[in-house]
Amino acid sequence: MSGKINLVLTVLLVACALSLVTAQYQARHLFIELERAQAQARLLDIAWSQLQVDQSTLGKHERIEAIARRDLDMTPLTAGRTQFLLKDAP
Repeated sequence: MSGKINLVLTVLLVACALSLVTAQYQARHLFIELERAQAQARLLDIAWSQLQVDQSTLGKHERIEAIARRDLDMTPLTAGRTQFLLKDAP
């Protein structure tokens, strides 16, 4: 009888030990995935900040005006070149 109890307790102990090792392995694996995801999030935050800076730079009026003059040969509007259309009163 005592031998059977010892055998059952030994099997139970081995099963608990294997369960503990498996749980630690899974926890370590999940922690590594979490670290990778956090590193990816940091990289995406940096990229987002850079895109916001680029957008604000590209949308500045001075840059748009310079490109319009240089690439499209546009000139600024002056009073001498302006034509006004008057609506006839009924």
